[in-house]
Amino acid sequence: MEKPIAKKSKSSNLTKSDLVKPQATPTSWSGVAKWYDETVEEKGSYQQDLILPNLLRLMEIKKGENVLDLACGQGLFAREFVKAGATVVASDISKELVEIAKKKSPEEIAYHVASAESLPFLNDGTVEKVAIVLALQNIENMNGTLAECARVLSPNGKLYLVLNHPAFRIPKASSWEYDEKKNAQYRRIDRYLSSLKSEIDMSPGSASRVMTLSFHRPLQAYVKALGKSGFAITRLEEWISGKKSQDGPRGIAEDFARKEIPLFLTLEAQKMPTGI
Repeated sequence: MEKPIAKKSKSSNLTKSDLVKPQATPTSWSGVAKWYDETVEEKGSYQQDLILPNLLRLMEIKKGENVLDLACGQGLFAREFVKAGATVVASDISKELVEIAKKKSPEEIAYHVASAESLPFLNDGTVEKVAIVLALQNIENMNGTLAECARVLSPNGKLYLVLNHPAFRIPKASSWEYDEKKNAQYRRIDRYLSSLKSEIDMSPGSASRVMTLSFHRPLQAYVKALGKSGFAITRLEEWISGKKSQDGPRGIAEDFARKEIPLFLTLEAQKMPTGI
C-alpha cells in the first residue's frame, strides 16, 4: 500500500478557482487553541462521548488503511484512528492546535499545518478514508476542500463529514424556546435556505474578543457540492444529544426535545469512478 505522506504529483483535478490562500485569522481557531483543547478532551464532551464512538462505527477502519484527519484540531480523532489500526496523516490551518496535537500523539502520526483546500503533502489517490469533524461549516472554500478530498482519495475511497445539523443549528438564526401553554421545548428556526456567513465570538465574556467565521449552508448545498466533486452519498445519520436535564418543571420537555431534534448530521460519501 502506498504511503500517503508524499510530495504532491503534478496531476490534479483542482482548478485555479478552487485554490485560495489560507486565511489564518477569520477561520482559524489559533486564538483559542488551549481552550478548545481542554473543551474537546474534557470528559463528557460531545466529541468524546457522542461523535467518536459513532464515527469509528461508521468508518470501520481496517488495519493498515491510510486515513486523513482533515482540520484535525488537537488530534483527538487522529489518535483514535491510529488505535483502530490506521496509518494516519492529519492537518489543520492552526499552527497552535497542530503543536498541541503533536505533543499528545504518537510519533507515527504525520501532522501538517495547511488549509483544507490545499494538501501538497499528499499524492493523488493515496488515502482510503477522510474524516472532517465539525469543521466544514467553518471552511469558506467548501468546493475546493471537497475537490481536494476527491483528489487524495483512492478509487471508491470514502469521505466522512460530521456537521452541526444545518436544519436546526443556524448561527444567529436558531434557538431553543419554550411554549408555556403546551409545556413544550422547541427549536425556533428564523431562516434556513439562504447561505450565511456569520462572525462568531469564541471568547464570550472576555475583555479581548477572539473572532472566527462560521458558514451556514442548507443541506442541498452540501449534496450539490459533493456531487460536483465526484462523490455519491452512501449513508446519512442524525445524532442526538445524550445529555439529561435536572429534575424540574421543564426537564421532561427538554429531554424529549433532545431526543427529537438532532445535534449533528453525518454524511458518508464515496468517491465515484470517473468516466461514468
